[in-house]
Amino acid sequence: MASQLSKKFNIPHMDLDDIFWENSTDQYGVKASVSVRDNKLKNFVMQPSWVIEGVYLKWVIPSFELADKIFILKTPIQTQEERIWSRYHKRKMGILPSTKKETIESLKDLLEWNKKYNQEFLPDFVENTQFADKIIHLNGNDDIFNFMD
Repeated sequence: MASQLSKKFNIPHMDLDDIFWENSTDQYGVKASVSVRDNKLKNFVMQPSWVIEGVYLKWVIPSFELADKIFILKTPIQTQEERIWSRYHKRKMGILPSTKKETIESLKDLLEWNKKYNQEFLPDFVENTQFADKIIHLNGNDDIFNFMD
């Protein structure tokens, strides 16, 4: 979705996974250096306009402070899990390129984390955030473009 917004409004886009995870290793689940990650985010959000995407909450506070809006897309957990399984399957089949050595155990960990994110982390953030006036809750991808038009 962020990529589509980036194209529509001709603004830079960043997927937070690209800076959170170490991309130079072939192992799955290796985190990037905190200082490198934080510097990349800081430099990115210093631009006049931007859009980022990801499911990170605490370490991206600097971006929330500078953001005009924070969109929370509430895709059903079942849909999220289907997409996670599909991506895993496509990577294992070679349909989707990946240099990471993803395992069934790492997939299970991701599914467990995703459920916890949706049931605990995100609701806690929404309930306790200082950025409540910036949050826009959306039920589907089209809602973003309807809101922006």
